Amino acid sequence: MRTGETFYRMKISPAQKQTRTLVQAAAAVCEDKKGLNTRILALDPADSGLSDFFLVTSATNERQAVTIADEIELRLKRDFGVYPNSVEGRRHGEWILLDYVDFVVHVFLSERRAFYDIERLRKSARPLTPEEFDAELKAELAQKTLAARTKAPVKARAASARPAAKAKKLAKRPAAAKKPAKKAAPRRKTAVAKKKVARPSAKKIKRSR
Repeated sequence: MRTGETFYRMKISPAQKQTRTLVQAAAAVCEDKKGLNTRILALDPADSGLSDFFLVTSATNERQAVTIADEIELRLKRDFGVYPNSVEGRRHGEWILLDYVDFVVHVFLSERRAFYDIERLRKSARPLTPEEFDAELKAELAQKTLAARTKAPVKARAASARPAAKAKKLAKRPAAAKKPAKKAAPRRKTAVAKKKVARPSAKKIKRSR
């Protein structure tokens, strides 16, 4: 199975993506502080119990181990506001454990790491280098971006097709028959004809005198 094949088959929830971002930041601290043979174990859900990842790195001496653990705790608190649920082994510096619930950081002295061989105990886990882990995160982001870009033109085409379909539907409707316009009724003449008043003749006037 190629690296990342299982990753592509999984659906990553926002919470899991946040966990991966925190693991990535912690792994970057290990690289910055010269941690040796840093590995990220992607734990099998059936075998992992509560955690999703183990971050394992080695230090050459106790001071370096404490420095790596302190810097991881500081950076996750400063950049993400995340605190470890518990911290163990800081006093001796041989095996420092930072429990962030969804992932656990193990900072070993090289000889202690070889003795406990935590990678061998987690046979079902998928070991990844920080570079491989980063590549998976970038690939997952690229897939989401591509999916979003693919959906956008489909939505745009669907939106533009709606007015056209509506216009086509309206064109198919039979045109309503136009009713003949009613002729206006002729107006009645309201003017009353003036009656002619007969004027008395001149002869009738003379006789009456």
